Amino acid sequence: MRSDLLSDNQRARNRWDDDEWDLPDEVPHVDRTPGRGDRVRWLVWGVLWLVVAGVLAAGSAGWWLMQRVTEQEVVGEPVTFTLSGEDDVEAIGARLEATGIISDAGVFSWYVGQKGGLEPEPGLYRLVPGSHLGDVLGVLRTSPSETYRRVTFPEGFTVQQIASRLEEEIDNLSADSFLAIAEDPTRRVPWRPADTSSLEGLLFPDTYQVSNADNEGQVIERMIELMERVALQEELELRSSALGVSPYEALIVASMIEREAKVDGDRALIARVIYNRLELGMNLEIDATLFYDSPPDTPFAVLRSKDSPYNTYLYGGLPPTPIANPGRASIRAALNPAPNPSSGNDLCVVLDDPTVGCNYLYYVLADDDGSHAFAVTFDQHLTNIETSRAKGLLD
Repeated sequence: MRSDLLSDNQRARNRWDDDEWDLPDEVPHVDRTPGRGDRVRWLVWGVLWLVVAGVLAAGSAGWWLMQRVTEQEVVGEPVTFTLSGEDDVEAIGARLEATGIISDAGVFSWYVGQKGGLEPEPGLYRLVPGSHLGDVLGVLRTSPSETYRRVTFPEGFTVQQIASRLEEEIDNLSADSFLAIAEDPTRRVPWRPADTSSLEGLLFPDTYQVSNADNEGQVIERMIELMERVALQEELELRSSALGVSPYEALIVASMIEREAKVDGDRALIARVIYNRLELGMNLEIDATLFYDSPPDTPFAVLRSKDSPYNTYLYGGLPPTPIANPGRASIRAALNPAPNPSSGNDLCVVLDDPTVGCNYLYYVLADDDGSHAFAVTFDQHLTNIETSRAKGLLD
């Protein structure tokens, strides 16, 4: 029995010794090279990281885009933005960005495309810098005729007449406020003398689109800007200098032409009469100056005897300010007076020497259409006056 037990123990020992894990020199080699499963796991993780990065990038782009669509908090006052018939969405976006109304023209074009496009109507629009692009687009889609009223200030209107017309047409604007702002001597106005506060002659008469959002000062500023633009186009400074007058004096001449001329053909001739009389030291004796700053129903005889710097019968030289706001045609005539008649002209033959001193010096109403007859001598002028009276054109 003991031998059997030993045999069993021996057999158990032999089985233990034969365990390959108990023999260090005989441990089998384990291959640690990544297999297909490992590569799949790494691929899955890579894809997940790419997705996360894409989401983060998309979120950043979305945030950037949202910032530009919503813009920043509103800054400044509403500004006037003008559209012409040639403007497309890209051009509009570029100008909106250039003027500081929006921050990114490309985002504006994208947004307009997302919101169904834009068919701009020419006109003036009031936009607030920094507004949500939806608000900007909403304003640009609203016809100017729905938010603006066209107000016409005819050529030859005085500042007082402009103020009254503005009050009549726009409910929330006041003539008194307009006049108070127009008399502000601190406002910088091209060509206005330092000792003059009046804006007479410096507001360009035209048709303006005025909204209920505009104030009196904004209307005045636009009229000044347009006068400056027209004056630059007509070369006011260059041509007035060639005539020996200042730009402001040329506008005074233009204002008198505006109130005196009834037909375009007379404007340059009246300009020539004015410059000739100034050069010869003659009083201008222009009736229109008498009516300035006087009640319209004042009898002419009273006006002619009134002691006023605007009485060009009593005082020589130009009146102290323009007497109206001239249009382009009168400004052009003041800067381009007609030449004097040639020596062979019928008006000049009465002179002892037609080659010397044949100058336009007089004019008087001559026809129902408002045209004038011009003369180089006082006798010719008297004859023209009698002819006009015979036609019933003069009192």
